[in-house]
Amino acid sequence: MARHPFYQIDAFADRAFAGNPAAVVRLDGWLPDGVLQAIAVENNLAETAFLVKEPEGWRIRWFTTLAEIDLCGHATLASAWVCFNELEPGSDRVVFQSLSGPLTVERRGEHLVLDFPSRPGRPAPELQDHLERGLGVRPSAVYRARDVLAVLENEAAVRALRPDLEVLKGLPTLGVIVTAPGLVHDFVSRCFFPGDAVPEDPVTGSAHCTLVPYWSQRLGKTHLRAFQASARGGELACELVADRVRMGGRAVKVIEGWLIL
Repeated sequence: MARHPFYQIDAFADRAFAGNPAAVVRLDGWLPDGVLQAIAVENNLAETAFLVKEPEGWRIRWFTTLAEIDLCGHATLASAWVCFNELEPGSDRVVFQSLSGPLTVERRGEHLVLDFPSRPGRPAPELQDHLERGLGVRPSAVYRARDVLAVLENEAAVRALRPDLEVLKGLPTLGVIVTAPGLVHDFVSRCFFPGDAVPEDPVTGSAHCTLVPYWSQRLGKTHLRAFQASARGGELACELVADRVRMGGRAVKVIEGWLIL
């Protein structure tokens, strides 16, 4: 039997049991996709990241309990923490090859900074009625990228949401991002992925690929402080740089062991 290093990291968190947990598995080579999916189901987290060292560097793949996805922020942050502290101690920069192209992560003091593609949404008023049924409140504006972005009037409305997840599951997008201006932060958000077996994601880096371009244009600034108002919660320091979004956050290791196959 083979033993593969396994870590569980709380990403976008400065303490254990906050932010968003992700599993990170370091493999010597790629296992069949069915085995990777089975490992993700066994872990029963929103995301499991798999890392393999290839000639061009580290390749990363992300699996939910249902399927492989094209981009995941918190599991990339968690994987970078593992690289910097476990796999390549002393390093301060890693480039992951992924389905969404090269993704760079740099260590800057206590923060790890992701460099992700910007994914601005296009107006999608045709989804407004569906969202009103699912959220219980009518968004003031709706945009669509990989996920749908619903804009509410204020932070209290975002925090008070009790969405009908079965209704949201019927939308033709991967997830639903709900956002509003923040009281302390530039903006707040919550993210729901019921069609991917993630009713509410605690902190969603990939969602900020759509959130940051929207708020940057609306507020007329490129540096933004964001808070995802889930039960666990998470803070992100964001920057829009041309067609890229940078997101900074901390991470904490909570579990370390071996995956035995």
